[in-house]
Amino acid sequence: MDTTNDFEFKQRKYMPVFPKANGKTTAYIEGYPCEDDEPMSATGFHGEQIAAIYEQFKRYFAINELVYIGIDSFIYYSEGDITKCVAPDIHIVFGVAKYPLRRSFYTWAEGTAPVAVFEFLSDATARQDRNEKVGVYLNDIGVQEYFIHQPELKKPAEFRGWRQELSGGIVEMEPDAEGGLFSEALNLYFRCEEQHRTHVRLLRPYLPDGTPITTSLEEHYLREAAQARAEEEAHLREAAQARAEEEAHLRQDAEKLAATEAQRRQDAEAELEKLRTQLANLQRQ
Repeated sequence: MDTTNDFEFKQRKYMPVFPKANGKTTAYIEGYPCEDDEPMSATGFHGEQIAAIYEQFKRYFAINELVYIGIDSFIYYSEGDITKCVAPDIHIVFGVAKYPLRRSFYTWAEGTAPVAVFEFLSDATARQDRNEKVGVYLNDIGVQEYFIHQPELKKPAEFRGWRQELSGGIVEMEPDAEGGLFSEALNLYFRCEEQHRTHVRLLRPYLPDGTPITTSLEEHYLREAAQARAEEEAHLREAAQARAEEEAHLRQDAEKLAATEAQRRQDAEAELEKLRTQLANLQRQ
């Protein structure tokens, strides 16, 4: 199977459908800070997790020009109040132009709010992520789904999600037997994968049928593996063809030898019959 074409088919099949937002693409509004003194990620574990899932989202949503993916940048959600802002690790917005990139995201200017937000737990912000931010994201900002995850493998596993119901209430999502959660907003399934070499508990997105969304490096390795398998299969086919041709040559040689032996026996029998005839004639004389 052509895995690339297969993924592209599924990518179109499972891509969410949503309307275009009624606002205007806004890269920056004067007076709203777009930077602070905090590093992009609290630890290397967070950096590994953020980089991986950002690339996976970017690859998956690449076919839709109306999906914006923000990474560790401010979301302002109340015009005129610069204190009403958050900076989630990852946020995804539907219905707005993918480019140009924004310094910050302004909900009133763009005419919509992120559909999903992801926070990766750190010691400094874990309490807020588990508690206050649930209401801020889902009630104050209008985010549809909010997820938290602990990427550091040596710490207790924690992957939780909340969604906003049509009635306006907030409910926590029920994990499946593997601890995974399904995002109705993104139409994607999420499950953790332990990577012992890097000590990262990596949160990964999957298509609804279980197909993983890979990073470019993983895709490179998959392509190399597929190419190696194809080359090995070609070598096996060539070897099988060579064996078949050799066996055909051996059969032909055996058939020629058998024909030669048969002709030799036939000639010998004819010669013997000739001698018998000659002998019988001599005896009758």
